[in-house]
Amino acid sequence: MTLQQLKYALEIARCGSINIAAKKLFITQPSLSNAIKELESEININIFERTNRGVTVTVDGAQFLGYAKQVIEQTELLEKRYIDAKPSTQHFSVSTQHYAFAVNAFVDLIKEYSMNEYEFHLKETQTYCIIEDVKNLRSEIGILFKNDFNSKILEKLFKESNLKFSELFVARPHVFISKKNPLARKKIVSLEDIEDYPCLSFEQGEYNSFYFSEEILSTLSHRKSIKVTDRATLFNLLIGLNGYTISTGIISSALNGTNIIAIPLDTRESITVGWISHKNIALSSLALKYIDALKKFLRKLKTIQICY
Repeated sequence: MTLQQLKYALEIARCGSINIAAKKLFITQPSLSNAIKELESEININIFERTNRGVTVTVDGAQFLGYAKQVIEQTELLEKRYIDAKPSTQHFSVSTQHYAFAVNAFVDLIKEYSMNEYEFHLKETQTYCIIEDVKNLRSEIGILFKNDFNSKILEKLFKESNLKFSELFVARPHVFISKKNPLARKKIVSLEDIEDYPCLSFEQGEYNSFYFSEEILSTLSHRKSIKVTDRATLFNLLIGLNGYTISTGIISSALNGTNIIAIPLDTRESITVGWISHKNIALSSLALKYIDALKKFLRKLKTIQICY
């Protein structure tokens, strides 16, 4: 077992593809495949499962790569301390539902811990993809919500993927609408108030189940419904069509302007937002700093109940 093999395996996990990893490592795909096969043979486990869509990390592989990551990080610290080696590129990846606060914390992380070289990924993506990204180590942290409706299904997936959910906060559901929407004058809105307006929600792709929806009350039918794939489009439609979406009530005027406002929804539902990570893999220093940035940003808000 060599440090080079460990670095190869970690890069494959990050890329989700042996071919893409080979290009980034500037070696041939057969050479990389052989190096990983030799490593798997030596440690007597399969790190990756090969599929037509790339590679996925096995349960045993995830635990092994967790140790491998710690070894590489400690090696780099030794090299920097005693050999005066050039600092390696810092890697960190987050997969999240479409939350402005996740972006705010990402910005704060980069500003506070300025680095000469880094490769960071912030992926606003579909719920199932978030779970798959963290399961296969393509992202260290995944941010999503649970409630009474989807909790059993998500917890089953977390258990099967050896993931744990850590709670960030509990929020009262709000509707996001344009400040020019006729409902903007209300202090609270009911389901009856919004039924004549277009309902905007995030597309969940081939896993378009009610349980993977980013919006609560996903089983309700709507006479006007629009699916989108990104937050900017959703906000543009909120303004242009007087539509609405249901979320946490946390919105960033610094990132999204002042044309969108949040109004409490009259419902007994609640939204529990948190992050998922691997059960048996220690979080990197960057992941811990990102979580700290999340908590710092959320402490500034008065519209939510923070739970630690």
